[in-house]
Amino acid sequence: MNAFSSLSDGHQRLQALVGAWRGEEEVAATQWTDAGTATSEVQAEAEFGGLFVMQRYRQRRDGTVSFGAHNVFGFDQQNSVVTMHQFDSMGFVPASPATGLWNGSELMLERSSPRGAARVTYGFDGTDAYRMKLEFRPAGSDAWQDMVSGLYRRVSPSTINGF
Repeated sequence: MNAFSSLSDGHQRLQALVGAWRGEEEVAATQWTDAGTATSEVQAEAEFGGLFVMQRYRQRRDGTVSFGAHNVFGFDQQNSVVTMHQFDSMGFVPASPATGLWNGSELMLERSSPRGAARVTYGFDGTDAYRMKLEFRPAGSDAWQDMVSGLYRRVSPSTINGF
């Protein structure tokens, strides 16, 4: 019997994020960083019987860790939305989680703050790869700006060290 079979469909869908992943990223020039490429490592684990997925993310540019984040994904059954609380190395305290929905094999989440809005999209290419795209819309603007996009492939957890 599947350990997560008693979970709601919304909680079960979160399990697509679970695993160890390595990614190649394109970073756009923003007010926070210069354009370029990066590599990343992601490790995500199901917690509390699969009700939440805890994700650790580390980005490297030129061999140095340039950004890190801890994300907590959940499913709000009452409102039928996926939630993501993010805590990262930029240090902004999130006033509220990002929320979003699945559309087929794509999960899109959006969050607003006084600085603007952030939108992250995860597109799953089967069970061993996914694409992620992060966009930002500054406060007072209607235009979304690319920030980071990447392709992430499943790897052995033993190849990711030092989280």
